[in-house]
Amino acid sequence: MATLKVGLVSPEREVWSGEAKMVVAQTIEGSLGILPGHAPVLGVLLDGSVVKIEPADGGAPVLAAVGSGFFSVAADEVSVLAEQVERDEEIDVDDAKRALDEALSAEAEDATPERRARARLRAAGVEV
Repeated sequence: MATLKVGLVSPEREVWSGEAKMVVAQTIEGSLGILPGHAPVLGVLLDGSVVKIEPADGGAPVLAAVGSGFFSVAADEVSVLAEQVERDEEIDVDDAKRALDEALSAEAEDATPERRARARLRAAGVEV
């Protein structure tokens, strides 16, 4: 079975790397699903979105809330580079809920804090 070599990184650390069956990322142009054999592409991540990686070993999907960044696909290698990355298992749900409440009460023109809080909750498996 063909697989993708995937790396999910932030400036501070490598968050996840390994073989995957599929990667799904939200870009500024919409959602993109990447399978083995995908054409080369470079995309800009939607700030405050969730990246989903389905490991090739059949393990649980890797979900991560990401901030601004980009991804590239070339020769069955996928690199996801984001300024902020928080894995599902690292997310403090109570903190994310507080951040969402604060973002909603601020009524700011910039929707980024709200998108980031919602992404953290979605990555943690909480419906929002």
